[in-house]
Amino acid sequence: MKIGVIGVQGAVTEHIEALHITLAKIGVHGDVMWVRRLDQLREVSALVIPGGESTTISKLMCWNGLFDEVKRLGEEGLPIMGTCAGLIILAKKVLGAAIGQRFLELLDVEVQRNAYGRQVNSFEAPITLSFSPDPFPGIFIRAPRILKVHGRARPIAFYKEEVVGVEQDNLLGLTFHPELSNDTRIHEYFIEKVR
Repeated sequence: MKIGVIGVQGAVTEHIEALHITLAKIGVHGDVMWVRRLDQLREVSALVIPGGESTTISKLMCWNGLFDEVKRLGEEGLPIMGTCAGLIILAKKVLGAAIGQRFLELLDVEVQRNAYGRQVNSFEAPITLSFSPDPFPGIFIRAPRILKVHGRARPIAFYKEEVVGVEQDNLLGLTFHPELSNDTRIHEYFIEKVR
Protein backbone atom coordinates (compact mmCIF):
# COMPACT_ATOMS: atom_id res chain seq x y z
CA MET A 1 0.00 0.00 0.00
CA LYS A 2 1.29 3.43 -0.93
CA ILE A 3 -0.71 6.51 0.06
CA GLY A 4 0.05 9.79 -1.65
CA VAL A 5 -0.52 13.27 -0.24
CA ILE A 6 -0.84 16.05 -2.81
CA GLY A 7 2.16 18.15 -1.79
CA VAL A 8 1.84 21.48 -3.56
CA GLN A 9 0.57 23.57 -0.60
CA GLY A 10 -1.12 23.14 2.77
CA ALA A 11 -1.03 20.63 5.64
CA VAL A 12 1.06 18.08 3.76
CA THR A 13 3.57 17.03 6.43
CA GLU A 14 0.81 16.77 9.03
CA HIS A 15 -1.11 14.26 6.89
CA ILE A 16 2.04 12.31 6.08
CA GLU A 17 2.88 12.03 9.78
CA ALA A 18 -0.71 11.09 10.72
CA LEU A 19 -0.77 8.39 8.04
CA HIS A 20 2.59 6.95 9.16
CA ILE A 21 1.33 6.81 12.76
CA THR A 22 -1.95 5.22 11.65
CA LEU A 23 -0.31 2.55 9.49
CA ALA A 24 1.96 1.57 12.38
CA LYS A 25 -0.90 1.62 14.88
CA ILE A 26 -3.12 -0.75 12.89
CA GLY A 27 -0.22 -2.93 11.75
CA VAL A 28 -0.53 -2.29 8.01
CA HIS A 29 2.64 -2.42 5.93
CA GLY A 30 2.70 0.60 3.66
CA ASP A 31 4.34 3.84 2.76
CA VAL A 32 3.27 7.46 2.46
CA MET A 33 4.65 9.73 -0.21
CA TRP A 34 4.65 13.43 -0.99
CA VAL A 35 3.11 13.80 -4.48
CA ARG A 36 4.23 16.76 -6.60
CA ARG A 37 4.66 15.19 -10.04
CA LEU A 38 2.44 13.31 -12.46
CA ASP A 39 4.63 10.21 -12.52
CA GLN A 40 4.25 9.84 -8.73
CA LEU A 41 0.47 9.47 -9.08
CA ARG A 42 0.98 6.19 -10.92
CA GLU A 43 2.50 4.67 -7.77
CA VAL A 44 -0.29 5.39 -5.29
CA SER A 45 -3.13 3.17 -4.09
CA ALA A 46 -4.87 6.09 -2.34
CA LEU A 47 -4.58 9.87 -2.22
CA VAL A 48 -5.11 12.73 0.25
CA ILE A 49 -5.79 16.32 -0.79
CA PRO A 50 -4.89 18.34 2.31
CA GLY A 51 -6.23 21.53 3.79
CA GLY A 52 -4.60 24.79 2.80
CA GLU A 53 -5.75 27.40 0.30
CA SER A 54 -8.03 25.80 -2.29
CA THR A 55 -7.34 28.33 -5.06
CA THR A 56 -3.57 27.85 -4.71
CA ILE A 57 -3.77 24.05 -4.48
CA SER A 58 -6.03 23.88 -7.54
CA LYS A 59 -3.77 26.18 -9.61
CA LEU A 60 -0.61 24.30 -8.62
CA MET A 61 -2.22 20.92 -9.34
CA CYS A 62 -3.02 22.23 -12.84
CA TRP A 63 0.44 23.74 -13.27
CA ASN A 64 2.14 20.48 -12.18
CA GLY A 65 -0.06 18.41 -14.51
CA LEU A 66 -1.76 16.59 -11.61
CA PHE A 67 -5.31 17.92 -11.85
CA ASP A 68 -6.75 15.96 -14.79
CA GLU A 69 -5.05 12.74 -13.72
CA VAL A 70 -6.41 13.02 -10.15
CA LYS A 71 -9.89 13.54 -11.62
CA ARG A 72 -9.50 10.48 -13.85
CA LEU A 73 -8.21 8.32 -10.99
CA GLY A 74 -11.05 9.45 -8.73
CA GLU A 75 -13.61 8.58 -11.40
CA GLU A 76 -11.97 5.15 -11.75
CA GLY A 77 -12.28 4.41 -8.02
CA LEU A 78 -8.99 5.50 -6.43
CA PRO A 79 -9.69 6.23 -2.74
CA ILE A 80 -9.31 9.99 -2.19
CA MET A 81 -9.74 11.93 1.05
CA GLY A 82 -10.07 15.71 0.94
CA THR A 83 -9.85 17.76 4.13
CA CYS A 84 -10.94 21.42 4.33
CA ALA A 85 -9.51 22.88 1.09
CA GLY A 86 -9.30 19.30 -0.22
CA LEU A 87 -13.06 18.95 0.26
CA ILE A 88 -13.60 22.15 -1.73
CA ILE A 89 -11.46 20.82 -4.58
CA LEU A 90 -13.44 17.53 -4.62
CA ALA A 91 -16.87 19.22 -4.58
CA LYS A 92 -19.34 19.34 -7.47
CA LYS A 93 -20.44 22.91 -6.60
CA VAL A 94 -18.58 25.64 -4.67
CA LEU A 95 -19.93 28.99 -3.55
CA GLY A 96 -17.47 31.84 -3.03
CA ALA A 97 -14.90 30.43 -5.44
CA ALA A 98 -12.29 32.54 -7.17
CA ILE A 99 -12.98 33.34 -10.83
CA GLY A 100 -11.56 30.61 -13.02
CA GLN A 101 -10.83 28.21 -10.15
CA ARG A 102 -11.11 24.56 -11.18
CA PHE A 103 -12.67 21.81 -9.11
CA LEU A 104 -12.50 18.05 -9.56
CA GLU A 105 -16.33 17.86 -9.39
CA LEU A 106 -16.24 14.29 -8.06
CA LEU A 107 -18.13 14.60 -4.76
CA ASP A 108 -21.92 15.14 -4.69
CA VAL A 109 -21.88 18.12 -2.34
CA GLU A 110 -22.36 21.87 -2.49
CA VAL A 111 -19.95 23.79 -0.26
CA GLN A 112 -19.34 27.38 0.81
CA ARG A 113 -15.71 28.50 1.12
CA ASN A 114 -14.60 30.14 4.41
CA ALA A 115 -18.16 29.79 5.73
CA TYR A 116 -17.26 30.19 9.40
CA GLY A 117 -15.30 33.39 8.89
CA ARG A 118 -11.65 34.40 8.96
CA GLN A 119 -8.65 32.78 10.65
CA VAL A 120 -9.58 34.35 14.02
CA ASN A 121 -12.93 32.52 13.84
CA SER A 122 -11.25 29.11 13.75
CA PHE A 123 -12.35 26.76 16.51
CA GLU A 124 -12.26 23.26 17.97
CA ALA A 125 -15.40 21.27 18.76
CA PRO A 126 -16.44 17.63 19.26
CA ILE A 127 -17.58 15.81 16.13
CA THR A 128 -19.98 12.87 16.01
CA LEU A 129 -18.88 10.10 13.63
CA SER A 130 -21.28 7.60 12.07
CA PHE A 131 -18.70 4.81 12.44
CA SER A 132 -17.46 5.35 16.00
CA PRO A 133 -19.30 5.97 19.30
CA ASP A 134 -16.85 8.44 20.87
CA PRO A 135 -16.59 12.16 19.97
CA PHE A 136 -13.81 13.13 17.56
CA PRO A 137 -11.79 16.34 18.14
CA GLY A 138 -12.80 18.55 15.22
CA ILE A 139 -10.38 21.35 14.30
CA PHE A 140 -11.94 23.96 12.00
CA ILE A 141 -9.57 26.48 10.38
CA ARG A 142 -11.20 28.90 7.90
CA ALA A 143 -13.40 25.92 7.23
CA PRO A 144 -15.88 25.44 4.41
CA ARG A 145 -19.47 24.50 5.17
CA ILE A 146 -21.34 21.66 3.46
CA LEU A 147 -24.60 23.23 2.29
CA LYS A 148 -26.08 20.28 0.43
CA VAL A 149 -25.45 16.54 0.23
CA HIS A 150 -27.01 14.79 -2.77
CA GLY A 151 -26.56 11.96 -5.23
CA ARG A 152 -24.44 9.11 -3.88
CA ALA A 153 -22.84 11.12 -1.05
CA ARG A 154 -23.90 10.33 2.52
CA PRO A 155 -23.11 12.10 5.80
CA ILE A 156 -20.59 10.45 8.13
CA ALA A 157 -19.57 13.30 10.47
CA PHE A 158 -21.60 15.94 12.31
CA TYR A 159 -20.92 19.10 14.32
CA LYS A 160 -24.12 19.49 16.34
CA GLU A 161 -26.77 18.96 13.62
CA GLU A 162 -24.55 20.13 10.77
CA VAL A 163 -22.92 17.73 8.29
CA VAL A 164 -19.12 18.19 8.36
CA GLY A 165 -18.03 14.99 6.66
CA VAL A 166 -19.32 12.87 3.78
CA GLU A 167 -18.50 9.60 2.07
CA GLN A 168 -19.26 8.68 -1.52
CA ASP A 169 -18.01 5.34 -2.78
CA ASN A 170 -14.21 5.80 -2.88
CA LEU A 171 -14.27 9.43 -1.66
CA LEU A 172 -14.17 11.08 1.78
CA GLY A 173 -14.66 14.82 2.24
CA LEU A 174 -14.25 16.64 5.57
CA THR A 175 -14.62 20.31 6.48
CA PHE A 176 -12.19 19.95 9.40
CA HIS A 177 -8.57 18.83 9.94
CA PRO A 178 -8.25 15.29 11.38
CA GLU A 179 -4.49 15.37 10.76
CA LEU A 180 -4.05 18.09 13.41
CA SER A 181 -5.49 15.95 16.21
CA ASN A 182 -3.88 12.96 17.89
CA ASP A 183 -6.93 10.85 17.04
CA THR A 184 -6.29 8.46 14.14
CA ARG A 185 -9.82 7.07 13.67
CA ILE A 186 -10.59 8.97 10.46
CA HIS A 187 -7.25 8.03 8.89
CA GLU A 188 -7.92 4.43 9.97
CA TYR A 189 -11.34 4.57 8.31
CA PHE A 190 -9.74 5.90 5.13
CA ILE A 191 -7.05 3.20 5.10
CA GLU A 192 -9.78 0.55 5.42
CA LYS A 193 -11.21 1.88 2.13
CA VAL A 194 -7.84 1.15 0.54
CA ARG A 195 -7.59 -2.37 1.94
